[in-house]
Amino acid sequence: KQWYQRRVAITAGMDGGTFTVSNGGVFGSLYGTPIINLPQSAILGMHAIQDRPVARGGQVVIRPMMYIALTYDHRLIDGREAVTFLRRIKAAVEDPAILLLDI
Repeated sequence: KQWYQRRVAITAGMDGGTFTVSNGGVFGSLYGTPIINLPQSAILGMHAIQDRPVARGGQVVIRPMMYIALTYDHRLIDGREAVTFLRRIKAAVEDPAILLLDI
C-alpha cells in the first residue's frame, strides 16, 4: 500500500478520537507520562507548580515551575506540531494574556 492509503486506513479507525487534559498537579504529582487509550488522539498531563532553582543571567534563582507532558499518537500527529503545541501552552501559562487577547 502507498503511504497515503495506510494513513487513510489508520485515521478511519481513529474516528471519534479525543484529546484529554489530565491535571495530576492537584494531587501533588510532580511529573509523569500520561498514557493514551484508544480512541484518544493525545493527552496533556499538567503537574504541580513548585519553586525550583533555575539559572537566569548566570545566577541561580528560585522560580515557580510546572512540568507538562504530551503523549500523542504519531500516526495522527507529527512531532513538529506536538512541540509547537507544547510551546504555545508554555507561553499561555507564563502569560495568560495570550489566551485572553488571542495573541
